[in-house]
Amino acid sequence: MPSATSPGPGPVRRQRLAPCLLVLTLAGSLALAGSASAQPAQPAQPASGAPRLPPAPGWSDAQVQSILDATLTVRLAPELAHLSPGESLALQKLLAAGGIIQKVYERQLHRDLDRAARQTRSDPRRATLYRLFHGPIATTLQNQREPFLAVDMPPPGGNVYPWDLRKPELDAYLEQHPKEAAALTDLRSVVARATPANLRRHLATLTRFPELAALHPGLRPALSARLRARRPATLYAVPYAVEYAEQMTAVSRLLHQAADAVVAEDWAFAKYLRNRARDLLTDDYEAGDAAWITGRFGNLNAQIGAYETYDDRLLGTRAYYSLSVLVRRKDESAALAAAMRGLQAIEDSLPYERHKTVRENSPVGVYDVVADFGQARSANTATILPNEAYLAERYGRTILLRANILRHPQLHETARALWTSAVAPAHSADLDIEGDFYRTLWHEVGHYLGVSTTVDGRSLDVALAADHNLLEELKADLVSLYAARALRKSGYYDEARLRAVYAGGILRVLQVNRPRRDQPYQSMQLMQWNWFLERGLLRFDAAAGKLIIAYDRYHDVVAGMLREVLALQSSGDRKLSDAFILRYSTWDEDLHGRVAAQLRATPTKRFRLLRYGALGE
Repeated sequence: MPSATSPGPGPVRRQRLAPCLLVLTLAGSLALAGSASAQPAQPAQPASGAPRLPPAPGWSDAQVQSILDATLTVRLAPELAHLSPGESLALQKLLAAGGIIQKVYERQLHRDLDRAARQTRSDPRRATLYRLFHGPIATTLQNQREPFLAVDMPPPGGNVYPWDLRKPELDAYLEQHPKEAAALTDLRSVVARATPANLRRHLATLTRFPELAALHPGLRPALSARLRARRPATLYAVPYAVEYAEQMTAVSRLLHQAADAVVAEDWAFAKYLRNRARDLLTDDYEAGDAAWITGRFGNLNAQIGAYETYDDRLLGTRAYYSLSVLVRRKDESAALAAAMRGLQAIEDSLPYERHKTVRENSPVGVYDVVADFGQARSANTATILPNEAYLAERYGRTILLRANILRHPQLHETARALWTSAVAPAHSADLDIEGDFYRTLWHEVGHYLGVSTTVDGRSLDVALAADHNLLEELKADLVSLYAARALRKSGYYDEARLRAVYAGGILRVLQVNRPRRDQPYQSMQLMQWNWFLERGLLRFDAAAGKLIIAYDRYHDVVAGMLREVLALQSSGDRKLSDAFILRYSTWDEDLHGRVAAQLRATPTKRFRLLRYGALGE
């Protein structure tokens, strides 16, 4: 399929579901390392023509240490002895590809990689902070983003847009050049200023990598025409494969080598890897996604590519790279897949009118994380992909549950401590580790259910812009809780499991700090908290400083909010969604602030630093 990222007029934009990657096992208020609140580094990119200003001075040793003291190191080292020699070799190739993806992700987020590297080279503590936050921008204990090294604070668009580009300029340009909108808002492209230096550099890349020129046939003529123009338009887009040509061709080779290693014993996985190797050079993921969703693999699985848009704070449309290597828990996966029948009945029960037909055999698997790279490197508990609506309609979506994170004893211990600090003693035994496992599973299923496009056919990310991630995550949370009653009636849950799932839903909404508006997860969690309080599901005992839960009100309260969210998604009305978010993201220091203070006073760690045994860590 031709690329949609050439600088000239492009094909119709693919409808895209809002993404879901960072599903948190603990209270949504926890600031997890590697989440969308962190940003990273590289020297000036072609997309950035802005003059450099003096960088911020960076943090003192005491400031650095305050974050390290609040960080829990979690080591993941699943059993790999059962892998065959071919699978073991494929695993090593995938880990090598992940190392490249990690660097590209950091480059996407910040232009000062070299400057940051110089400052961390002989400073282990700052190097650890860089690893924790994927770069030189940290999240403080007060939930503010700041450079902890002497680098620039990144703009909302990070390094996939010109460093000096702001939304009013981009909006005006798109209004004046509507035929370029598909390319300039594309999921997998960078935006650059149309300077001769930038255009010549991208043309030189196509000469150096003729395979990319062949796979993007309209790109060279379009760039050449812009270069010849006396007054060229000021912005243009190039596919990720061209911007990151050296890295993506190297990853593609490694994926082919991994496929060679495993083809004799896992032909389906090898086919997926070969398709994805090609996808990374075309930036069209249909072949790889079709093979990934419909394939039935052996011991290994891998999420590879640019999918999630959380880090794009300018438009919310650009995806960022990740790679995860996973080992399948076969028995658990088979049992869970059998239990997932009946999705259509749940879809049909949701409180909206435009019900759709869903696949009841959507692939779901339980895995142990071997290693994560790029945007996926955090305490992610589950993934549902792909996000593009047309791919989900054609092939479905795959759900990957990360069991060695979901059931990690240190992480659950933290969750228990936060729970008991916030709720009345009568509720202290309600939370258990399996409840959050199933709440997370049905959160992911929730992304597959409900509204996919607006009533007039627009994709949700285009219609709702920066609101679409927040509303989609809110919908998925609510679906997981709404479906719980039906799952209890069917016998899928017993009474204790239902109570634990409901408890997990309450813990998820509590916040350690007031969320920033650019934090979709934390903002939608605060909105639930306020809705639950307003509708009587939660009550704050001011004298005791504890929350009291009215479980008998749970389903009806959740159903009411879900109805509102589905209506907003269907309408695609940005003004209505803004007003809804504004109304329910309020913060009362006498209530939210008191609970947050109790959570902060709980002797738990606020950040998560992931280490991986397979990488020798």
